[in-house]
Amino acid sequence: MTKAVSAVPEQEQKGWFNRFLATVEFLGNLLPHPITLFALFCVAIVVISGIADWAGLSAIDPRPEGAKGRDPDGVIEVVSLMSAEGLRRIFEGLVTNFTGFAPLGTVLVALLGVSVAEHSGLLSAAMRGMVMGASKRLVTFMVVFAAILSNTASELGYVVLIPLAAMIFHSLGRHPLAGLAAAFAGVSGGYSANLLLGTIDPLLAGITTPAAQMIDPDYQVGAEANYYFMFISVFLIAFLGTWVTEKIVEPRLGKYDPKEASVDLGENKIEHLSKVEKSGLKWAGLTFLALGVILSLTIIPEDGILRHQVTGEVKGSPFLKGIVVIIFITFAIPGFVYGRVVGSMKNDRDVIDAMSKSMGAMGMYIVLVFFAAQFVAFFKWTNLGTILAVNGAALLQALNLTGPEVFVFFILMCALVNLSLGSSSAQWAVTAPIFVPMLMLIGYAPETIQAAYRIGDSVTNLITPMMSYFGLILAVATKYKKDMGIGTLVATMLPYSMIFFVGWVCLFYIWVFVLGMPVGPGSPTYYQP
Repeated sequence: MTKAVSAVPEQEQKGWFNRFLATVEFLGNLLPHPITLFALFCVAIVVISGIADWAGLSAIDPRPEGAKGRDPDGVIEVVSLMSAEGLRRIFEGLVTNFTGFAPLGTVLVALLGVSVAEHSGLLSAAMRGMVMGASKRLVTFMVVFAAILSNTASELGYVVLIPLAAMIFHSLGRHPLAGLAAAFAGVSGGYSANLLLGTIDPLLAGITTPAAQMIDPDYQVGAEANYYFMFISVFLIAFLGTWVTEKIVEPRLGKYDPKEASVDLGENKIEHLSKVEKSGLKWAGLTFLALGVILSLTIIPEDGILRHQVTGEVKGSPFLKGIVVIIFITFAIPGFVYGRVVGSMKNDRDVIDAMSKSMGAMGMYIVLVFFAAQFVAFFKWTNLGTILAVNGAALLQALNLTGPEVFVFFILMCALVNLSLGSSSAQWAVTAPIFVPMLMLIGYAPETIQAAYRIGDSVTNLITPMMSYFGLILAVATKYKKDMGIGTLVATMLPYSMIFFVGWVCLFYIWVFVLGMPVGPGSPTYYQP
């Protein structure tokens, strides 16, 4: 076996950082598959509910008397699933828990539209055009910027943009691993940021809503809940990613020696956009613009057909409630137009094939959702989440941790959990039922809590071997540095993770608490029962 050679000194490799990486990898390997994890969580909830019910665990309901969902005696008691009644409820609700799980339908519908744009080649061509069309001075910024936007189409950034960025940097005489790192930072470290709503937005909102309903049964969190904050975050992450690449990572890597490559880099050719691809992008762009104009006519006029028909406002309107349909339309139609121009899609059968391929790749996600939906439902039925939230909120108040500083600890906790549980949906399905009600009880809105979670969920993607695409990134890196090891890759990405954490937390605090800006359209900062 070839020994991995690190870019950091040998004594540092034997120090705390190497032990930290080894610990993360060891703990991550101890965890079962996320699907198995949720199945075990379901069994644990059943057992714990029985024990907690026997022990008489309860909490005083902080909601005002007469509030919807509040028991007349004002006490929240554990409901045992380790009973005949609990078993009947599990059997009766198993299917509806799954089919009624909000993220399932919203993600699949959004993905149908994105799949057309992806399989037609539109998204890949757009990413290539952005990066390869940039001037040498702006190439780093455009790599990170395009990488952040690529998150709209799931694995596109990992499969297309990261290898492309390494090739571009190499062709410019720069270190290819610096290009790889910049793209990886944008795709993975900036995972939650985007200029457009993507599949992750309805996914998280669908998990946040039932968590919020533990406290307020009528509360709804829309897919657009964090749009403003995620929009502005794109530019922060792009700037920070550029700065870290050019000031820290690239100087540390030094001058690239082609002898370190494991393949012949003479075959490392970059395919520029052809005339027909440029034409396809033009027509797809015009189509997207036309759709934007049509949609604006439904929402901007006071009598717009997609405004709220009672209040006349945008808040709570069919436009926002149907944002998943808009994602579907604005990806599918321009995607098909691009495909028609370049010849990758000729008829409806090609569109159906593209959608079918994406749905076929969602098998693992659907299985995960089945068990995650049961966990969320069980947690809600037993009242364990509500009791934990009430007691947790009381503890925060006792410690006087009810100000904005509580989000620093919350984001840090999410970032640390993400080291071993890399799936965004899996982590939020576990943590949302506890922390959304808890932070609501000390006065913060679910939309704000969700925005804070997204920071922690993103910044440590770069430094955990448990991230699903980490192996793929390492494989691309070894093409340029044959002795590349896990520790070297993580050490290269660690500056991004640290700078992103500090910068993003500062932006969150300034945006939300200093400027008083909402994290999304109609999203409150504070929760008032």
